[in-house]
Amino acid sequence: MNRRQDDQPDQQQDQQRGREHDPRDQQRRVIRVLVVAQILGGVGAGATLSLGALLAAETSGSSAWSGMAATMSTLGAAAAAVPLASLAQRKGRRTGLATGAVVAGCGALLAITAASLSLFPLLLVALVLLGAGSATSLQARFAATDLADDATRGRSLAVVVWSTTIGAVLGPNLFEPGQVLAGVLGIPPLSGGFVFSAAAQAAAAAVYSLGLRPDPLLTALQREAADRPAGSRPERRRGLAILARNPAARFAVVSIAVGHAAMVSVMSMTPVHLHDHGAGLTIVGLTISLHVAGMYALSPVFGWIADRFGKTQGILCGQLLLLAALLTAWRGAGSEEWVTASLILLGLGWSACVVSASALLAGAVDVAERAPVQGSSDLVMNLAGALGGALAGPSLVLLGYSGLSLGAAVPVAVVLVWTLTRLAGVRTRTAAAA
Repeated sequence: MNRRQDDQPDQQQDQQRGREHDPRDQQRRVIRVLVVAQILGGVGAGATLSLGALLAAETSGSSAWSGMAATMSTLGAAAAAVPLASLAQRKGRRTGLATGAVVAGCGALLAITAASLSLFPLLLVALVLLGAGSATSLQARFAATDLADDATRGRSLAVVVWSTTIGAVLGPNLFEPGQVLAGVLGIPPLSGGFVFSAAAQAAAAAVYSLGLRPDPLLTALQREAADRPAGSRPERRRGLAILARNPAARFAVVSIAVGHAAMVSVMSMTPVHLHDHGAGLTIVGLTISLHVAGMYALSPVFGWIADRFGKTQGILCGQLLLLAALLTAWRGAGSEEWVTASLILLGLGWSACVVSASALLAGAVDVAERAPVQGSSDLVMNLAGALGGALAGPSLVLLGYSGLSLGAAVPVAVVLVWTLTRLAGVRTRTAAAA
């Protein structure tokens, strides 16, 4: 009797160790940790998203500089993408993601300092560092795929993308509490939201550091090494070199970049277009809110589509939605209702494309090549978004909203044809093999 009781702790420990080594349990744990950290990171980004433009105008003394907030943050995300991915490849996702959150938190503290000293150049540096938070959020979606199999990769990634919605919605609502906190701390009113951002990013870094144990990428690399023939080593290549030799990965990255550029260019000019045509702030805010909901709310559905019907089919769905959105905006530019409908479709198309193409990218390369190619993908994505945003303003002036939308539809149509060509090639090879 006593022996059975003495054996129970050992049996419980064995069961616990078994659960820790169960790939499904490990994956579920990774997803839970990533969801919590994404919510915190989303709060950190959302709390400063709208404040960045206002603070830029205040510290510079001119509203003409307000657009630099989004520009510098986007460039910061692009600059951080490859270094964070390289760090993850060497030290694991835990280190890479936690480092990105810490850098973003430091950017928030630096923004408070810049506001207190009224130093616009210092604020620009802070915004670049805050962009590391966006890069971390993007790479977290890939961390969800490290231990996932092909049948669940899309859904795993989509759940992490969806969780960003919670923080993005909560963050902007901290504007007024931030002003109250700023009064208590004796700092400029607009900098109070950055206190919440710094705290949220610090909490996210702690969640990554403590929760991602064992590290999903290092675990995947260990499994891949165990399955590799004795004496062989994977070739070390940079992300862009991998893309140059891997057609599937290259197709996925281009799909993400083109979809992101089209979304950013049209979305960023929609508030200006609606305001110029007499729409009130309520309509403008509702349109953007519905667009953001389209970007994230249905991402699990698109993840299921990618897993159930194929990643390329999911990309096709996204490109068709993007094209429908842009053509709707082209034809219905004079109608608030049609513009709103086009922005909803634009968000849905972006979601389907990013989720499906990211899942395709994760499965198109070996485990040893994932982090470098994913970092390059995020770099290209952010640069494409920055380019789309930079060209959107002049295009709106020269071509109008209809012309801007039609111009954005051209590269989307090219990727759509490319997608159909790939699907036709797959069917031909399948028929030949049969």
